[in-house]
Amino acid sequence: MSETTTEDKSVVRVLFVDDEANILRSLRRLFMDEDDMEVETAASGEEALDILREKSDIGLIVSDQRMPGLTGVDFLEQARDIAPEAVRIILTGYADVNAAIDAINRGGAFRYITKPWVDETLVSTVKDGIALYSLKHENERLTALVKKQNDELQRWNTQLEWFVEEQTVEITKKNQELEGLNTRLKKNFNDSITIFSSILELRDMASRNHSRNVSEMSANVARAMKMGEEDVEAVRIAGLLHDIGKIGISDALLVKAVGEMSPEELKIYRQHPVRGQAAVDSIEDLREAGLLIRHHHEAYDGTGFPDHLKGNDIPQGARIIAVADFIDKSAGTYTGLDTASFLIVQLREAGGSLLDRKTVHYFEEMVWSIYSGASQSSDMEEVEIPVYGLKPGMTLAKDARSGTGLLLLKKNSVVNDKSLAALKRYYQLDPAKTGVFIWRKKAA
Repeated sequence: MSETTTEDKSVVRVLFVDDEANILRSLRRLFMDEDDMEVETAASGEEALDILREKSDIGLIVSDQRMPGLTGVDFLEQARDIAPEAVRIILTGYADVNAAIDAINRGGAFRYITKPWVDETLVSTVKDGIALYSLKHENERLTALVKKQNDELQRWNTQLEWFVEEQTVEITKKNQELEGLNTRLKKNFNDSITIFSSILELRDMASRNHSRNVSEMSANVARAMKMGEEDVEAVRIAGLLHDIGKIGISDALLVKAVGEMSPEELKIYRQHPVRGQAAVDSIEDLREAGLLIRHHHEAYDGTGFPDHLKGNDIPQGARIIAVADFIDKSAGTYTGLDTASFLIVQLREAGGSLLDRKTVHYFEEMVWSIYSGASQSSDMEEVEIPVYGLKPGMTLAKDARSGTGLLLLKKNSVVNDKSLAALKRYYQLDPAKTGVFIWRKKAA
């Protein structure tokens, strides 16, 4: 079966059926100036059925009732089986009301028009039929598009499984209900933010894992402060993306210490919180996080940037991120043994000037917990072992990363069966240049 379609999907093909040639010519003239339709004609119901079999894109059928051979009602009944999506209209005389009813009941006619017709009425009715067909056609197109997008979303989720925790397998399941789709979209949104944060850290190798550390500490403190769930989520996301504005800073300036920057370089550097907010502002769900990104360098005494906010005028989430950022950067510069004590002293000195004292208080217990681990014990030593030698219960002495720098497991994490399986899989997919570093008791 051959198939012809119009190039412009907004143009509907209309088939007029009548055994009188002069009526068909009249109909062609009546609709010759219509840009939204293309006219086909048939001199009998049988010829019209052949056209419908040949051309599958007929959108509207207008048929006379009284024709030799197939009547209009009989023709429309058969046409309904061949082209069920086409809108059907019957032309009938005043005396053929019963035929009009049959056309509606048996042939699924959309309307009937009495002959002789009024041109304006016929044109209006045909246009209504075209509009109905176009609406149905557009609904089908949109339904197909939604299905295609859902299929593409499922394929994308399958690919992302290689980069996220194993529990994301559940998001690959078909979900035809709205609640399931919303859950999947939210999961993809969060995973994309996490992955993008990792990509940003790959550019600045000196700050590896910094965004994750800031995000985790900030979110934990936000919960301890009894902030609402949405506010905690904004703090978590802002922690991951708080340095996103640095993507616009040159590599040479990025590796330079703030104290070594010239006034012009410092001016450029201090623009990154504003750039960060601007980068995420187009996404409505990230606007609250964008506000925290903008203000995470504000100082409690008003000497920070970019807006010199002071005290409680600084959003609480931004004050939390400022402390977490301060802790992680300070820990990265300290080379002594008692990291926890060092950080506590630094935090208390900065409280009231750079940082909010009340917020600092919430971090102190966390600092002792994170930075008083195995690395501070004099009877432990750092040992490199191959990944296949790793066992549940061992503690990492360094971050475990893939060959391309993707963080797999953080320093001081205790290996379990799940994380062990994930590490082995990633080491096969993206082999690292080294083994895994663990803490082990020194030999007696």
